[in-house]
Amino acid sequence: MSHNASAVWNNCLSFIEDNIQPQAYKTWFLPIVPLKINNNVLNIQVPSKFFYEWLEEHYVKLLKTALQKELGPDARLVYSIRMENRFGNTAAFTENIPSSNRSGLSPQQVDAPLHSQNAELKNPFVIPGIKNLQIESQLNPNYSFENFLEGDSNRLGRSAALAVASKPGGTSFNPLLIFGGVGLGKTHLAHAIGVEIKEKYQDKTVLYIAAEKFTQQYIEAVKKNTRNDFIHFYQLLDVLIIDDVQFLSGKTGTQDVFFHIFNHLHQNGKQVILTSDKAPVDMQDIEQRLLSRFKWGLSAELQLPNYETRISILKNKLYRDGVEIEEDIIEYVAKNIKTNVRELEGAIISLIAQSSFNKAEITLDLAKEVVMKFVKNTKREVSIDYIQKVVSDYFQMDAETLQSKTRRRHIVQARQLAMYFAKKFTKASLASIGNQVGKRDHATVLHACKTVDNLSFTDKQFRKYVEDLSQKLSL
Repeated sequence: MSHNASAVWNNCLSFIEDNIQPQAYKTWFLPIVPLKINNNVLNIQVPSKFFYEWLEEHYVKLLKTALQKELGPDARLVYSIRMENRFGNTAAFTENIPSSNRSGLSPQQVDAPLHSQNAELKNPFVIPGIKNLQIESQLNPNYSFENFLEGDSNRLGRSAALAVASKPGGTSFNPLLIFGGVGLGKTHLAHAIGVEIKEKYQDKTVLYIAAEKFTQQYIEAVKKNTRNDFIHFYQLLDVLIIDDVQFLSGKTGTQDVFFHIFNHLHQNGKQVILTSDKAPVDMQDIEQRLLSRFKWGLSAELQLPNYETRISILKNKLYRDGVEIEEDIIEYVAKNIKTNVRELEGAIISLIAQSSFNKAEITLDLAKEVVMKFVKNTKREVSIDYIQKVVSDYFQMDAETLQSKTRRRHIVQARQLAMYFAKKFTKASLASIGNQVGKRDHATVLHACKTVDNLSFTDKQFRKYVEDLSQKLSL
């Protein structure tokens, strides 16, 4: 224990003692032992995991304030927990877990107009009554900028998100549309913006909602004849975050109501943040007036993380879980799982679980076993039926339409793409592929493959279809 760490912690204790009950101070703070201090990171030892969880849940704000008074705004806290007799071994070990530095997000109160039941004519500019509403932000405080790792694949998106979080509604990035494939961090980044805004601007009303939930709420409002109340509620917000906005495709009524909400918020300098699995140009069955508004601000793409970023993500995940793994194991996982962040973290969780349940050490052989199963399971799912489903979902049609005899250009192209990927990802014969994709012969399949190859070179839009579907089928 360094004298410096001890002195810093004693100063923190003096501040904490003045701000809580004596009994709570004795119970939760006196047993803590300061260990070391390094680059504004104070390491403290707590008696148990329960102790750490209690401090994080009830006193994280107080700890953060005390630490920042001593070490400045970049101060961080790491808990060391002495764990005894792991898996029957006599040797104890220490688990290091960083503090989240975040308390739970409190609901925002706003004043909303009450509708008068009196039928006589009223001045529309006079508000007859005021009702105090509590709005839960629906944000997850664990999704923060601190644990969203920057790399070449997401630098633009993260930088734009930080700019918006610093000055919501005050940048040219309004709306901010974050798009990219599955598991690349769109939802994480959207939540991080909201969490950051809530921390910096406590008076701002922030709401996160999935597009599907928004649609359900609208349908319910129409059923109950409360459409105007639904619109008014959303117009009260300072920051609106809508996740997976592509799900508004084909839903004319929901798009119409969202158009009015969007206009109101944008014109009043409020911030709108959207996420989608495709760029505005590739969205189908979305009204042009909405698409043009999506393009007003900034569209930032999140791409597949490169090797270095994947290494950083894995190390960060292990650090936050208080787990140490050999460097060569981390490198092996990063080299072999290239698809997305969600699968990377899933592989590490599987590895830790295997180790814990089987009471075995995490070795390279165990990692190879876990990763192999992971990759095999993914590949096993790719069948001709699955390919047809992915292609028809992408082009927003059903499987029957895809297999039909129609010669409409976009359906023909979708059918040719299904045949092309069936040949690429399965071992089925041309005749078998043709039979399953609309009862065609092998010559049709061969022609489809040649057409896709040719169009990929000559047609930019078609090349985008091929790339998108390749990515979806490789996941």
